[in-house]
Amino acid sequence: MLLSLFLTFLKIGLFAYGGGYAMIPLIQHEMVTSSGWLAMSEFLKIITVAEMTPGPIAINLATFTGYKLAGFPGAVVSTIGVILPSFFIVLILTKVFLWVRKNPKVKGLLLGLRSAVLALIISAAVIIGKTALLDFKVIGIALACFIALLWLDPHPAIVIAVAGGAGILLMG
Repeated sequence: MLLSLFLTFLKIGLFAYGGGYAMIPLIQHEMVTSSGWLAMSEFLKIITVAEMTPGPIAINLATFTGYKLAGFPGAVVSTIGVILPSFFIVLILTKVFLWVRKNPKVKGLLLGLRSAVLALIISAAVIIGKTALLDFKVIGIALACFIALLWLDPHPAIVIAVAGGAGILLMG
């Protein structure tokens, strides 16, 4: 199991471009759809905890998923697996980018990749929304959070705390 976790998160870390939110559909596919290691409800709980925990979401997702599946050793190998490709890729790309940063084709490539990342983030939002938006109370909390984030620009921790409190009041 440890080797499988390491290789799975190594693959996710190697092929996911655009940061943690862009990795969510890949992690969901590998953990829920492909391997069946987690139920979608378990995966959503892991996303929730990973969001609330300080640090990059991809690393948190890898750590919490690894821990859920194989305890502390699973957390360690999953985390190393997901960060190792980025570490080496950043070292290599920094050198290459300094040589080619003015090239119009490189600028075009980055524009195209940005578009793909946006599509992956929207896809993750839709997948999570289909499963998490269970009733009008949850939809109302999500909509209020979205509006607050868009127009009031509060600190995300405040939004999380208020949403949690609203959930307790409305659901409990």
